Amino acid sequence: MRPALNVLEDELKEKVVIEAIEILEEIGFFVENQDAIEILKNEGVKVEQNRAIIPQDLVKKALKTAPSSISLFDREGKEVSKLEGDNICFDPGSAALNVLDTETNEIRQAVTKDFIDFTKIVEQLEHIHAQSTAIVCSDVHEEVGDSYRLYLALIYSKKPIITGTFRKESFETMKNMLISIRGDEKRLREKPLAIFDACPSPPLKWSDLTCQSVIDCAKYGIPSEFVSMPMTGANAPVTILGSIVQHAAETLAGLVISQLVSPGAPVIWGGSPAAFDMRKGTIYLASVDTILIDLGYVEIGKYLNLPTHTYLGMSDAKILDMQSGFETGMGALLAGIKGVNMISGAGMMNFESTQSIQKVVIDNDIAGMTYKFVSGITQRDEPIAKDLLKEFDEKTHLLSHDHTLKWFREELYLPSTVVDRSTEEEWISKGRKSIGQRAKERVEKLLSKYPGISIEKDIINDLTNIMKYNKMDSIHFVDK
Repeated sequence: MRPALNVLEDELKEKVVIEAIEILEEIGFFVENQDAIEILKNEGVKVEQNRAIIPQDLVKKALKTAPSSISLFDREGKEVSKLEGDNICFDPGSAALNVLDTETNEIRQAVTKDFIDFTKIVEQLEHIHAQSTAIVCSDVHEEVGDSYRLYLALIYSKKPIITGTFRKESFETMKNMLISIRGDEKRLREKPLAIFDACPSPPLKWSDLTCQSVIDCAKYGIPSEFVSMPMTGANAPVTILGSIVQHAAETLAGLVISQLVSPGAPVIWGGSPAAFDMRKGTIYLASVDTILIDLGYVEIGKYLNLPTHTYLGMSDAKILDMQSGFETGMGALLAGIKGVNMISGAGMMNFESTQSIQKVVIDNDIAGMTYKFVSGITQRDEPIAKDLLKEFDEKTHLLSHDHTLKWFREELYLPSTVVDRSTEEEWISKGRKSIGQRAKERVEKLLSKYPGISIEKDIINDLTNIMKYNKMDSIHFVDK
């Protein structure tokens, strides 16, 4: 039996959805993109002063055409994860501006080497099944940043990628790179390699950039991950349930746009809400309040039979300390029990602004433990233990018994060396190392073991030419 968790009663879920639909029909939402406005008007939607009033029937029609399952494939075309039901998949969070330096333990701006090393590490982590364009490289002009990060991720990793655009012009280049990997548009549509995040601007607004991303992705069958970000009491109601209602309204608005462009376009009911601290003017992205909002809006997505996403399994801490551990562990485990299909945030710290290569290695074990926990308890024998116990006498040793050797690896989660399970004497003899120090050692080992670039040279040439064609000079192209 799979462990289960619910935070909303069915009646309340229905009430949230009804009210969110009423908000779109009675209040509407702001839309800044001219193409989106024309798409809505062509469907008979009333748009005045950039406010679109969405009829209930249009929302319900969009919900009927949006798919309930999305399969993700790696660079080689192998299925990695099916986003449906209670399946889970972990990925690092996207677009951190900073990194936690492994030598100084200080937060600093990220550069290209940080992103490449991070990608190489995630490629080798067995429990984090998707990459992301996780780090913004400060040594590259922001005009090419979106495409540059995808370019590097495609070359250094086989895993599917969570990405997105900060400039409308980036999409064409990024789409062309994905097509280069797949061979043509049809194969890219059939085997998605990337998910594009699209973030509405609370309250109740879809910007020019994010609308364009939704429209472009829908045209090419690239999954859009809607990441609504209500902050309690700041840009959303201070009540947790009120923020969940606003989240639903904003996400349904994006859903309508995507389905009007292309009925059946793949979309993911995601988000990154936050509890807002009125005392300090900061957001709590790893607090128990934020976890409740996350689990609540995910239940709404599941109620609507859509693939789900959330940012959990990260920390607001600035160093690898106890806070970093307990916040990450709580969020990841609860997201896993809830069955969030795509769980973002591995490696993330400091209000989503910082990535740590040590933390992502630690979080890989947290993800592994989460997979183990949600697999539940399995009966291996019939009867369960009676026949085995009949064999025992005072000379019997369970440690060497065939039954133990047969099942212990499947019954128990065996962590990496990052997790300390040694005796106190052994721990002392090895230098009394903290988890951060052990994670650093594993990072160094994995970097030395990275098998190298496995992508064909002609595809690297093609990707590089796509970048160069867009006049993306003074960037660090891969040595072919």
